[in-house]
Amino acid sequence: MSHRRGALIVLEGVDRAGKTTQCKKLVQALRKSGRPVEMLRFPDRTTKIGQLISAYLEKNYNLEDHAVHLLFSANRWELEPLLRQKLEQGVSLVVDRYAFSGVAFTSAKPGFSLEWCMNPDVGLPKPDLVLYLQLSPEVAAQRGEFGAERYETSDFQRTVLQRYQHFKKDPSLNWQVIDAAKSIEDVHTEIKTHSEMAIEAVQYQPIAELWKGDSANQATEENP
Repeated sequence: MSHRRGALIVLEGVDRAGKTTQCKKLVQALRKSGRPVEMLRFPDRTTKIGQLISAYLEKNYNLEDHAVHLLFSANRWELEPLLRQKLEQGVSLVVDRYAFSGVAFTSAKPGFSLEWCMNPDVGLPKPDLVLYLQLSPEVAAQRGEFGAERYETSDFQRTVLQRYQHFKKDPSLNWQVIDAAKSIEDVHTEIKTHSEMAIEAVQYQPIAELWKGDSANQATEENP
């Protein structure tokens, strides 16, 4: 690329790991240093698809599990043109959850393979950095408002945690594990350091596509 592009930075982890707080702090810090940056959150509950997902998560509406997974993926795809446009304009994006959440949560349900769960998101813009906020379900359950939404039970979150481990084995991902049990400021400092390095590293690289190529398939070799 002849011009600088933005970096796609994703924060992942179990519920109540502090992702939203850290996304906001990172955006503030990057803006303060003069970097163009915006924050996104998935699911985006403002779209038509997002509104249906929101009703489901808030336990106001029931949906079949396959349909739910495809709706979450569709919610990401409807914003794909915006993601790509912003990155090409040189704007870095800090994203609260991405396709990894969709795969981890659905594959934690009985009868779902990682491969099936990954397929709908193949080809989305690939994150340049994934910051995985690691926190035990026991600690997460002690944090405010845990249990308010459909998937916030400790047993289910424990299974989700196991599914997330598969992405660590994918050599095509820049996957960094952050200890989310540390103080908010310590976690922020670590996240900011990784993010600034990623922004500098990818500014002249093309935007890659998620889970395209043989290396990504290694994440599914130990399918649960």
